[in-house]
Amino acid sequence: MDIYENMPYEYLVMKVQKENDITALEYLINTKCKSLIRKRTRGYFILGADKEDVIQEGMVGLYKAIRDFDPEKEVSFVAFAELCINRQIISAIKAASRQKHLPLNSSVSMDNPVGDGEDHTYLDFISSSDINPEELVIGKESRKNMERAIVNALSKMERRVLALYLKGKSYTEIAVIMDKEEKSIDNALQRIKKKVEKIAYKK
Repeated sequence: MDIYENMPYEYLVMKVQKENDITALEYLINTKCKSLIRKRTRGYFILGADKEDVIQEGMVGLYKAIRDFDPEKEVSFVAFAELCINRQIISAIKAASRQKHLPLNSSVSMDNPVGDGEDHTYLDFISSSDINPEELVIGKESRKNMERAIVNALSKMERRVLALYLKGKSYTEIAVIMDKEEKSIDNALQRIKKKVEKIAYKK
C-alpha cells in the first residue's frame, strides 16, 4: 500500500477505472479518503441509524465518486467526491425520514416497502429466487409466521445484506458498506435464498 501514498487522487482513480486496480480502490476508500469521509459525515444524523451507518453511506458516495469521476470536467476529485458523499447522505436522511418504521439497520418486512421510492418487499425476494410465487398461497397470518421464521433463520449479517439488496444496492456497494469482499456478499445471498426457499415450501 505504501506505493500509493504519494500518488494524486486523480491518478489512483484512473487506476481503478481503467485498470480495475482493486488495491488502489481499497487504498482510496480505507486510507487516503478516510479523513474526507469523517469530515463530510460530521454533523449528519440518520433517523434510526448510528454514526457508523452515516459513515457507511458516505463510503457508498465515495465509491460512486470513484466510479463516475471524469477528469475532463476540470473539477478536482476531492470536490467531486465531497459532492457525491453529501448527496448520498442526504438521500439516506430523506429516505429514513419517509420510512420511520424502517431504519437502515433493521430487518425487512414482507409487507412494507424497502428502499427509497421502491415497492420491494420480502415477497419480491421470494419471487426473484427459484421459488414460483404462483405455487405459494400466503394468508395474512401465514405471511407473518413466514416473516418471523425468515428473520430467525438469517444471521445479523444476512439480514443486513438482504435489506441492502432489496434497496437496489449492487454487490459492490453492499461490499463497500459492510466492509466485506464481493464474494462474501454473493455467498450470503445464496445462503439467504436457500433458507427462504426452505421456509417457503416447509409443510
